[in-house]
Amino acid sequence: MGAMQSKSTGRSGQETSGVREWSRGRLITILTGAVVVAVALLVGLGYAIYLAVSGLNGDDSATSDVATGETERSTVARGASHRDEIAAEPMLSVPPGAAFPEDPNDPDAGGGTAADQDAIKIPTGTGINGPGLVMTGFPRTPEGAIGQLAQIDTAVLQSMSLQTAHEVYASWALPGGVGADDWWITSSVEAFLGSSEMGSVKSATASVAVEPAAALVKGTDGPDWATVCVLMKVTATYRSEGHAAFGHCERMQWVGGRWMLAPGAPPAPAPATWPGTELAVEAGWRTWTTDPSTGAPGEHGEDHSDEQGGAHS
Repeated sequence: MGAMQSKSTGRSGQETSGVREWSRGRLITILTGAVVVAVALLVGLGYAIYLAVSGLNGDDSATSDVATGETERSTVARGASHRDEIAAEPMLSVPPGAAFPEDPNDPDAGGGTAADQDAIKIPTGTGINGPGLVMTGFPRTPEGAIGQLAQIDTAVLQSMSLQTAHEVYASWALPGGVGADDWWITSSVEAFLGSSEMGSVKSATASVAVEPAAALVKGTDGPDWATVCVLMKVTATYRSEGHAAFGHCERMQWVGGRWMLAPGAPPAPAPATWPGTELAVEAGWRTWTTDPSTGAPGEHGEDHSDEQGGAHS
């Protein structure tokens, strides 16, 4: 991951050919095949761009003092500095290859340790589309924030459209964030499209399927703010089929009866590990399970202190 550690400047003063050269050159050398390259760029280049945009540089030797899940569920908000600390706390540093299944031709084989991985129950939402055609209706709990973030990511990644990325960000982000152009999901869409020269939207011959596989609550500050992370299984088809894990953390804030992307610097990058692996467990990922007993937004908002206690610490 040493190549990820160099900062760069360019678009918005932050992205240069250094990031692109590492991702396009090195990843293509390591991971061959048309769709594997596309998926590698979706994860690897998006991850590299994220490091450049956020200014958070990983340390290959950093295996201690990293966040591997929620250490505190604060019922009283402590303010901006506490929120910044939660978001910025580094997470486990993993190699790019950790995002891919051991057997690319059979991604469900092996993996081994899923049974040892804690589970987290995520509400299903109401099934009603909200702004930007993103499904909404998640409760005022940290798990509800995870469910909403997963729907935001799914809407953008499956469309693989820059226009959709900008529309979703505009509909779901509060003022004070990085902006649509520098949002990590937008950068990931650009990477995917650029890897196969598709333009601003994916080709009609390509498809992307996204499935939430794991999640974690990194930390909360009162009932209306949380930094949460989701781990997706991404299946991309373009001339052939490939699979990769896609990790994403966001600050989330409860405003107007729904969870939205909160203001502030982006959280430390999520470890992209193939779900169910030993490394995924070490990183603190918890297996995604569905909680069908989902009420309307805010229904569970007054007291959720007994729901889904702490995670790994």
